[in-house]
Amino acid sequence: MPGPSAFDEMTNADGSVREPYRVLEQWLKEQKPQALGLMAADAEGIFRRLGITFAVYGSNEGTEKLIPFDIIPRIISAIEWRKLSKGIEQRVRALNAFLHDIYHRQEILKAGRVPEKLILNNSAFCPEMMGLDPARGIYSHIIGVDLVRVSPDEWYVLEDNLRTPSGVSYMLEDREAMLQLAPDLFQRTKVAPVETYPENLRRTLESVAPRGASGSPTLAVLTPGIYNSAYFEHSFLADQMGAELCEGQDLFVENGKVYMRTTTGPRRVDVIYRRIDDDYLDPLTFKPDSMLGVPGLFDAYRAGNVTLVNAPGTGIADDKAVYTYVPEIIEFYLGEKALLSNVPTYNCTKPDERAYVLEHIAELVVKEVHGSGGYGMLVGPTSTREQHELFRNKIIERPDNYIVQPTLALSTCPTYVDAGIAPRHVDLRPYVLVGDQIRITPGGLTRVALKEGSLVVNSSQGGGTKDTWVLED
Repeated sequence: MPGPSAFDEMTNADGSVREPYRVLEQWLKEQKPQALGLMAADAEGIFRRLGITFAVYGSNEGTEKLIPFDIIPRIISAIEWRKLSKGIEQRVRALNAFLHDIYHRQEILKAGRVPEKLILNNSAFCPEMMGLDPARGIYSHIIGVDLVRVSPDEWYVLEDNLRTPSGVSYMLEDREAMLQLAPDLFQRTKVAPVETYPENLRRTLESVAPRGASGSPTLAVLTPGIYNSAYFEHSFLADQMGAELCEGQDLFVENGKVYMRTTTGPRRVDVIYRRIDDDYLDPLTFKPDSMLGVPGLFDAYRAGNVTLVNAPGTGIADDKAVYTYVPEIIEFYLGEKALLSNVPTYNCTKPDERAYVLEHIAELVVKEVHGSGGYGMLVGPTSTREQHELFRNKIIERPDNYIVQPTLALSTCPTYVDAGIAPRHVDLRPYVLVGDQIRITPGGLTRVALKEGSLVVNSSQGGGTKDTWVLED
């Protein structure tokens, strides 16, 4: 069970139900004993039919797994969402300003507000981007901001995802499934739509097309191919917004422009939503042995003949060590205090903070600076002494490679598990689109830790997803 300090989003400490959940609570009371079990089975059938799976690397269970879906939605009130949206928008504005600065005048480094070596010696920094002006000055067009809640009024940003944030297809399919499974529940409440995301994504991509694009810009989604863990999402989004799904071999560069091979001859491509990492984009500029990218792509981008979404080099802004400076970054570029707080974070390169971490590692969460998906991390309270010792040695060896945070009491939501309803810890990834305007989809992807007491929500570590409802006024 969650610790006594975990805030339950549905139920107050005195047992009363919080306002946003009252309709849901009434609906749950009306359900016959077997109804939720049948709903859960139907949900699994829907997702199996759609083929929504993800790859589990290093697993003995085969490579593909179905992501568990929880049938009880997570609910956020309109007033809570407005507050969150403002904080998210402030954050993405500041991070895009930061990216423009570090690839141009580097004022924030000169001012000493962010350490120069943290940026310039970082593997996520892309020197090839220096002096390059992307369309509309936007570097990160598609952003996922991971949030956790610890009380009715307190949310923390866990991390920013500015490279290639994934999971949006699950958000859309979770809503589609809930509309099929519980239409009567939707009739009782006003839930903000999420299904406009593909259309908004298309508008965002079209709005950052190069100046030379004539008529309706040609959009392509660049995927590493069917063996990638997020391939379902790549094909789903291409299909939903009417873009072409391409692998590197489907594209070529001629006279500084990018073309797609089609049955009727070459077709010019204006905007590429790339779902492959920087290093593999172009073997002539980055990794020479990359088979996934397009030779000459970066030169075409540099010449302003194609837009890459997101821009190469955006990873420096979601680096976990840079994360600790985001409140400073917001203040530097916007002259405002951060509306959303960071999780307090220890910097292991500072001797006093490192000493504290090494002594209290059993109470803390340790994350690799470039780790993701729940890999390469230690959750102190649920780990063994051997694991504590292993991570102590890793921190001593490479203090710059880890950030350390207190174990937060993540909020819980009612979740259908083991034929009953029980609280489980959740986080939230809202999706932000930045182009001619900033568009934030109401809600986002709620990930839920299905194991009792677990704080790790990643699907690769046994987590599931929920539909996220933002109520309209």
